[in-house]
Amino acid sequence: MQIAIVLFDRFTALDAVGPYEILSRAPGAETVFVAERTGPVRDESGRLALTADRTLDEVPRPDIVVTPGGPGQSARMTDATLLDWLRTADATSTWTTSVCSGSLLLAAAGLLRGRRATSHWLALDQLTRFGAESTGERVVTDGKYVTAAGVSSGIDMGLTLLGRIAGDDHARAVQLMVEYDPQPPYDAGSPAKAPAHLVEPLRARSRFLLT
Repeated sequence: MQIAIVLFDRFTALDAVGPYEILSRAPGAETVFVAERTGPVRDESGRLALTADRTLDEVPRPDIVVTPGGPGQSARMTDATLLDWLRTADATSTWTTSVCSGSLLLAAAGLLRGRRATSHWLALDQLTRFGAESTGERVVTDGKYVTAAGVSSGIDMGLTLLGRIAGDDHARAVQLMVEYDPQPPYDAGSPAKAPAHLVEPLRARSRFLLT
């Protein structure tokens, strides 16, 4: 089972690494990081790089596609090379997935039209522009498409999908192994819970207001 995690300049690191930590523990999994060119790809901070071992052309038929988000997603919305690869890979994939604003790339490729999907809370309205049914749920499964909300929810998406692939007990064992037992010190992880004086400035500065 080949799992392809897409990289592009200015991706969000946890969007890619969270699902990697979970899905790479699936039985028989081969996990590859792919990009337009091989070599290091820098995250949104510019200080962290992941290595793309294969080009997109070298991985045309992965079983699972994982598409992260991040500030660099905006510039990729009209990237014909990436969008064409997503369509080609999706044609034969068993699962096509995303984390955070990565769902906008799937939507731009025409893969989420008429489907329920989620994204980062600041990007949810953008999904509807591409014919998707936007929902604020943390993980959404619609057919073979599994989309996750912002950044940290990629771990939840990975566990959800791992349970479907390898069974609930295997997914539970992986959850235990990575000790994923969230007990955040603050209850401000969604706009419904966070105080307005934190939500509104973030909304006002959102790059999605300009796209």
